[in-house]
Amino acid sequence: MASDGELVFAQTSDAAITRTATARTLDSTTGGGLSALRVADGTRAWYAEPPPCRKIPNCSPAQSAALTAIPGVVFSGSMDGYLRAYSAREGKVLWEVDTVREYDTVNGVKAKGGAIDGPGAIVVNGMVFVNSGYTRMGGMAGNVLLAFAPGN
Repeated sequence: MASDGELVFAQTSDAAITRTATARTLDSTTGGGLSALRVADGTRAWYAEPPPCRKIPNCSPAQSAALTAIPGVVFSGSMDGYLRAYSAREGKVLWEVDTVREYDTVNGVKAKGGAIDGPGAIVVNGMVFVNSGYTRMGGMAGNVLLAFAPGN
């Protein structure tokens, strides 16, 4: 969870996982969502439905990554590989990036994005940093640390 002092933001995972002896498979139709509750009285200010998952293996709309709140914005990573910036007041998506792709890296090592799970985005001096590629719960594999500057 995260808070701006007036609202508390809570994401929903609810990932549906099918386990076999050799694999985990995520349900692409179950999980996700983001809520804002008023600190003063606990009532819900808004709820944002999870966007539908695309038709690729191990995609899930579950939003299990830690949230990050800055003035006016809540960042939420998802098992579908998207990092989204939501309006803290309305819950509308202000910006999103699909991290599931290959990247040219500064050190020349091959990198690929995948599920965003566990740690959330970090915001420092106007830049947003996020890890992409978690297989812990059967999510899409990857191995990249992404950095976004203003205007990206």
